[in-house]
Amino acid sequence: MKRSLLLIFLIAFVSIVYVVRLFQLQIIRGGNSNPLYGATIKIEYDYPERGYVYDRNGKLLVANQLSYDVMVVPKDVQPLDTLEFCSLLKIDKENFKKRFKKAEKYARWLPSVFLKQLAKEDFAFLQEKLHKFKGFYIQKRIIRDYPIKSAANVVGFIAEVNEHKARTSDYYEQGELIGKLGIEAQYENQLRGIKGKKRFKRNNLNKITGSYKNGKYDTLAVAGKDLKLTIDSELQQYGELLMSGKRGGIVAIEPATGEILALVTAPSYDPNLLVGRKRSPNSVRLFNDTINTPTFDRGLQAMYPPGSPFKIINGLIGLQEGVIDENFYTYCRHGYRYGNRKSDFMGCHCGIVGRPIRLKTAISQSCNSYFSTTYRRIIDKYNDPKAGMETWSKHAKSFGLGNYLGYDLPSGRKGFIPNQKFYSDWYKYKWGATTTISNAIGQGEILTTPIQLANMTAAIANKGFFYTPHIVKSIDNQPINNSTYTTKRHTTIDPKHFPIAIEAMHQVFTYGTAKWVQVKGLDICGKTGTAENKIKIIDGEKVQAPDHSILVAFAPKDNPKIAMAVYIENGGYGSTYAAPITSLMIEKYLTGKTTRKWLEDRMKDANFESIYEKLIPKKDTLATGTE
Repeated sequence: MKRSLLLIFLIAFVSIVYVVRLFQLQIIRGGNSNPLYGATIKIEYDYPERGYVYDRNGKLLVANQLSYDVMVVPKDVQPLDTLEFCSLLKIDKENFKKRFKKAEKYARWLPSVFLKQLAKEDFAFLQEKLHKFKGFYIQKRIIRDYPIKSAANVVGFIAEVNEHKARTSDYYEQGELIGKLGIEAQYENQLRGIKGKKRFKRNNLNKITGSYKNGKYDTLAVAGKDLKLTIDSELQQYGELLMSGKRGGIVAIEPATGEILALVTAPSYDPNLLVGRKRSPNSVRLFNDTINTPTFDRGLQAMYPPGSPFKIINGLIGLQEGVIDENFYTYCRHGYRYGNRKSDFMGCHCGIVGRPIRLKTAISQSCNSYFSTTYRRIIDKYNDPKAGMETWSKHAKSFGLGNYLGYDLPSGRKGFIPNQKFYSDWYKYKWGATTTISNAIGQGEILTTPIQLANMTAAIANKGFFYTPHIVKSIDNQPINNSTYTTKRHTTIDPKHFPIAIEAMHQVFTYGTAKWVQVKGLDICGKTGTAENKIKIIDGEKVQAPDHSILVAFAPKDNPKIAMAVYIENGGYGSTYAAPITSLMIEKYLTGKTTRKWLEDRMKDANFESIYEKLIPKKDTLATGTE
């Protein structure tokens, strides 16, 4: 009797537990549970239109076009006529198996892309017969379209999320698109919008029986936000045209705001190559091109010796430290002797022999002797060269050199400004100013990117301050309200020292090394540069390759509207190619036209491919050489 009562009690207890648990799951929790995790709920996504991208003048740079993806839910697939299906999709049976296996590996119960971006005619033909192939359906997607075949390094591209991202993200699903590189990546959250969701009930036969809870949990898609960039697309395209057949970078900045007006890298590519079904083969070709590296943004990522433009910084540091003044002068005897050995001599081509050379003349005529003397005085001002080096390094870095500037693009490199620790670690014996004398002329261990040189030039134009460079002007017509880009960043140089440097830079274009490309009616200030380029080749032997051509400039002299840096790999003297390209771009931006067709044609037609071809076997390059 007792055993039977115990059994009845146990049965009743277990029954009550089950009833309570079912009540909890179905009534209490069921009303608040996320239908996404219900096996009887099917979710369909409504993909929003991605935000459009315009240049500073409202010209459309990035638009959208409709695409059709074939989706698959592996567990819903029923036996089908594989040959007919493959014929409709224009793939073979092996390709079908490979794609289906990949979808199963991702998740049998989740949708994933089986075949992306059908052509419109293929979509229309497939749609009529798709009902025969259970588990497959068409998903409309928005892909990019680039009306202007320009600025690929700026806009970036979109591509499918990888498997890891799809598994770990609470937003992206397999096969969805995400921004890669450029502003597409940096401003992904603003551009992508918000997906809409519709939930449907399914019965035990997996058929849809209606909307879930009358659409209570459904949401509408929210379109992505439009971006207006700081880029001037006409100036950008003009810079790309002038850099045809060359390698290097051009960066133009508006000094008063830090807005990037042009960000040119050469060689580049048509951004439409990375759109649609052609994206995959084209991306393999572009990203695997280790010779021309068209996807490598030389304006942001290539590190080069700054050459003679850095002499301006050494002159300003010398003024700030009080080791020189406007009247301080040196003599140049075809170079600067800094030691007793025959090799301890730095040649100079300023052409001024036997006459005193002061700062303005030293900048406009690019005298190595003057700036070697100045650099040595800076380092030797203190009893310990370590202290002198640290002071010099701090001043140089205040111009935004040797570190990330903080601009709103996802790629870039820091460059390098050495300090006392670097040399103390490098040299195990005593070192000083003469050991590091190449820093005096922007060679040695100094490395800069073109955007850093352009920003340095903007700081000089502003007489001692700059704004962090940035490339987005507004989002959905709302100006960027970010203190990073609206706060002045001051250099360590007193503003009173800049006028003499600016006047000297003006003389570069009035009677100095860039006189021949001066534009009538425009007061351009600049500094040419020629940087040595040693390339490491077979068996570690170093040979002298053609020099890099450099020019930094801003204009007009008063109330400057544009500051620039042009860097052309293996382009020779700065006055030969970098100067005329800079002059043409400044004229184009400030006047809206160019008046020197002969010079424009000469720059467009200048092609250094034969030089680059000779360097192809020499794959291992030094940091100061071509990237």
